[in-house]
Order: sequence, then C-alpha cells, then structure tokens
Amino acid sequence: MMDTREKITALIITFNEIGYIEKCLDSVSFADEIIVVDSFSTDGTYEYLLNHPKVKVIQNPFENFTAQKSFALKQATNDWVLFLDADEVVPTSLKDEILNTVSGEGDIVAYWFYRQFMFQDEKLKFSGWQTDKNYRLFRKSKAKFSDRRIVHETLDVEGTSGILTEKLIHYCYKNYEDYKSKMLNYGRLKAIECFYRERKFNYASMYLKTGWKFFNHYILRLGFLDGKKGFIICYLNALGVSERFKELKRLEQKNELAYYLVMP
Repeated sequence: MMDTREKITALIITFNEIGYIEKCLDSVSFADEIIVVDSFSTDGTYEYLLNHPKVKVIQNPFENFTAQKSFALKQATNDWVLFLDADEVVPTSLKDEILNTVSGEGDIVAYWFYRQFMFQDEKLKFSGWQTDKNYRLFRKSKAKFSDRRIVHETLDVEGTSGILTEKLIHYCYKNYEDYKSKMLNYGRLKAIECFYRERKFNYASMYLKTGWKFFNHYILRLGFLDGKKGFIICYLNALGVSERFKELKRLEQKNELAYYLVMP
C-alpha cells in the first residue's frame, strides 16, 4: 500500500543538552528530516550532533527563545513540522498518532500536545502541570512564532487547531541546580519582555505574585500530592517569578543610570 502521508521535519534547539538530546533524537527517528539548531554548546552536544547520521546541525547565536525557534523554523524543508525541546521524548503511542494525523485529510493546521512531566525518572502528576499543553505539530505555512513573547513562546496560527490524545514526555528536572538555573534564566528573559512592555517594578507585585505562584501550584494545583518533588518544583517555579521582578528592577535602574549619564 502506498504511503500517502506528508513528510515531517523534526526541529530542536539546543544548548548543553548531553544527557537529554540522545533520547529526544531516538524518539523522533521516524521523521523524514531532523534539524537541530545549537547555540554553541560547550558540553559536547554539538560534536555529538555532528556525528549523528540522521541530524543536520546548524549553530546560531542565542538571542531569545522566540528568535532561535523562528530561525530553526526557516530551515525546515517540509510543511509539517514537529518542534520539540531537547528534554522532550515522543513515546511510541504518540509517534503513531502523529503519523496517522499527517496521513489523514482535514483542515486542522496545528496541534497542541499535552505533556507528562518527569522529575528525574518519576512522574509529576500535579504541581500545576496536569493541564499543561503546547503547540508541537503544525504546518510551517500556517504558523509562526509570536513576536510578543521571548520566553514561553507560542504560535500565531492561521487556521484551525486541534489536540492530540497521547502525551509528550517532558524530562523537566535533571537535578536541583540545573532546574534552578533554568527557572532563573526564564525569569530574567521574562523581565526583559516586561521591561519592553513598560511594566514597572514594585515590591507589592513581587511578593504577591511570587507567593501566589507557590500557593497556586502547591496547594490549589495539588503539588503537595507529589511529595518532596512537588515542593521542590513549586518552590523553584516561584523563585523564577521572584527573579523576574528582581531583574526588572535591575533593568530599570540601569536605564535610569544611562539616562542621567547622557544628560547635558
């Protein structure tokens, strides 16, 4: 029987992803094209990718997540794109659903994926992640990354969206320092986004939103049912919110200093 499905390009961006990228690439080996955009890794990721028989690797300086993903999207030669983070894995059941989806006819041009978060090798069932979903499979011709965000980027989609049933596996937590560094970095990038939207720092918002983040994920979203790992995740997520406000304050102070230095 003739294979009528359209071809798929798998896209991934990386920076120091040894320990993650191997499983990710294995899980997307069914893709017709695999392109990885690396932002000058120093841990051997780039060398590993260079020697991978199915991967085309391109190095590009990292500005922010939206810019890097937009650059990667331009490299794809197929219309259907499967865009993953390096710490995500496509299980067999989801692979089958993806292949069936691009084999069928329909007017849906982009699909949301639900994600199963992993704390090392254990499932996180709660902690605010139980309803998390992201665009991961879409037509390049009908979608682009929104320039309104530089972190936790999303798509502007021209057409109808759908949701796949099977979950993507997300190995979000490698160790404490790795996840802490990730949350702090997200917080700083979010601060830049807020700064350019002219949102102002104030202590009340910092304390209220940081506290709310922890309370919402740990209590209301049942993070306490995940035990110690739930507390760690919820605490570090709240730390990222706190860092956003601290960085926003630093940006405002730096801007004020620059203003006074250039005054006649």
